[in-house]
Amino acid sequence: MKRQIIMALTLLAVLSLRAQGEMKADFRSPFDFPLLLSANFGELRPNHFHNGLDIKTGGVTGKPIHSVAEGYVSRVMVLHGGYGQALFVTHPNGFTSVYGHVVSFAPKIQEYVRKHQYEHETFVCDIRIEPGVLPVEKGEIIALSGNEGASAGPHLHLELRRNDNGDYVDPMPYFRRYLKDDKAPVASLIGIYPVKGKGVIEGSQRRKLVGAGNLKQRFTAWGEIYTGIAAKDYMSGTSNFYGVHSVTLYVDSAQVFRSLTDEVSANENRMINGFIDYGEYAKTRRLVMRSYKAPGNSLRLLETDDARGIVTIDEERDYHFRYVLEDNFGNKRTYRFTVSGKRQDIPPYKPQAKRMLRWNQTNVVQEPGLNLVVPKGMVYEDTELDTRVVSDSGRVSFDYVLDAGPTPLHGFCPLEIGVRRLPVADTSKYYIEQRVGKWKASVGGEYADGWVRAKVRTLGTFSVQIDTVAPRITPLGQGSWRTNRNIRFRVSDTQTGIASYKVYVDGEFVLFGLKKGILVIQDPQRIKKGVPHPHRLEVIVRDGCGNEAREEYEFN
Repeated sequence: MKRQIIMALTLLAVLSLRAQGEMKADFRSPFDFPLLLSANFGELRPNHFHNGLDIKTGGVTGKPIHSVAEGYVSRVMVLHGGYGQALFVTHPNGFTSVYGHVVSFAPKIQEYVRKHQYEHETFVCDIRIEPGVLPVEKGEIIALSGNEGASAGPHLHLELRRNDNGDYVDPMPYFRRYLKDDKAPVASLIGIYPVKGKGVIEGSQRRKLVGAGNLKQRFTAWGEIYTGIAAKDYMSGTSNFYGVHSVTLYVDSAQVFRSLTDEVSANENRMINGFIDYGEYAKTRRLVMRSYKAPGNSLRLLETDDARGIVTIDEERDYHFRYVLEDNFGNKRTYRFTVSGKRQDIPPYKPQAKRMLRWNQTNVVQEPGLNLVVPKGMVYEDTELDTRVVSDSGRVSFDYVLDAGPTPLHGFCPLEIGVRRLPVADTSKYYIEQRVGKWKASVGGEYADGWVRAKVRTLGTFSVQIDTVAPRITPLGQGSWRTNRNIRFRVSDTQTGIASYKVYVDGEFVLFGLKKGILVIQDPQRIKKGVPHPHRLEVIVRDGCGNEAREEYEFN
């Protein structure tokens, strides 16, 4: 026992020293102009928390970005979506800074990336770089701001990650001195939720959502309930709204829940779907943060009592609820409401679906011609699952409806569907299609032994489809190719999507990037002007089933 106590104290000391060292990390601003944010760390996003600060660049691209500390370029990513183009700088202070959506890198970095892209004949790349290859000084210009990838407007996405475990860390404490904020968070509504079969709200097992301006009314409840709150933060000098840094719930002066968005791991990111009222989000896009920790949700930023945020109303008296919202600058706002205990009948919970997905065990779902495995931890709490098989003798496979309501899966789960007939001999052309309402998309898949196998992390309607149609290539602005070399193509594929592409000019690979469905030349200077013969250009595009489109063009 004594040894265990000594080990625990040693660990606490190490963690304390590490935390003190991190708080002393000194970062300069990435820009030489006053900072305004369009998004903060922890802001609620579809399937993830926002993992950094989005810094405004005045609605334009091309602003010089400075390294926030000395270090070395450890990674460069070039993607079609996501960060677009991103630069990682590892620092000796325990952090790595990440700069996303940049339009270009500093010359020495750009040269290194271009060399890799041409050697591998690819625009998309994820390059890991050893220390000493690309060192940078604090304040050195390392890139120009842009609007690349999944970006809704020009800005810099700035992250801090821990070097020891890769966790995303809130950059605000390190850049707070460059910002101003005297505005407190504001709530829009409160949610009161009965636990199925264990509680009721005003005689009903339905949740109750109430506007934040209507909290003076009293609510009656009996049994086990929990609450939630929808809120946004604001900052001085801008009309943007942000995520709330801290949400604390007290009941009769006892703290029963707290969320603190200061650090999150990549694996935890999708657990946001267990934190929010996912059904409300799926229906209205409103983000209600539940003050409840589902049994399968291990998100560290949620702190609860032993009851996981559930409040037991078992006395006929008033229960006083108090929410305290706080931002990174100490601005606070409080919301109060009362729930009156009133003895009421609590109907037992009776599942309506024929199956249950259990959060703490592996679930195997089988229908004729379908196998789905949902491993332990893929749902955050026990969830009803309804399944249906839709038969059509003319189809390659049956249609399988897997309906868990508005329930997300935490990760990818293996799915296989049997093929009933093979109208196309080339089995590489078979894939699994997912449909949700009018939306449909390929989830990929490979054929083997009469089955097409893929992995899915959302549920819906699934079937096997065939893709034998090549992508489309449409040249844009051909008349100007000769003068400005702004060579572009629109490429599209209606079934399995664009998987790869290459462009050759006079037999030599020339780098093109796919940006919002347009292939855009990256190095127009590589095409010489004034040559005695027309240039011959070849475009090759493949989709997810290997169908290939190949077009040739000539220009001077």
